[in-house]
Amino acid sequence: MYKKKIPLDLDCGVAVAMEVMGGKWKSCILYELEKGCKRPSELHRHFEDTSPRVINQQLKELERHGMIRKKIYPEMPPRVEYFITDEGLTSIPIIRMLEEWGNNFRPRMQEILKQEK
Repeated sequence: MYKKKIPLDLDCGVAVAMEVMGGKWKSCILYELEKGCKRPSELHRHFEDTSPRVINQQLKELERHGMIRKKIYPEMPPRVEYFITDEGLTSIPIIRMLEEWGNNFRPRMQEILKQEK
């Protein structure tokens, strides 16, 4: 497993939050899992702009931090589902606030992107 060169600053709440939530897809994954359990293939289809490898990595990190859990059903072939934990549910109000902020900032972002062309 990859070991970070710079240790996590546990005295900084923002650093801890970014360790858990940082990553382009983590918030989106949590937001989707709040709606109900999902199989990995469902998540891969939902986030088609990224590779399954990236989604799987983000799922592993969210699981390691206790934000989601994976249930493996003992059948052939094995069926796997991910679901959000109570700890993960505590992040949903923050994700909703980020979504609202992003929606409000969208016109400005569009202006910025037009200027860069």
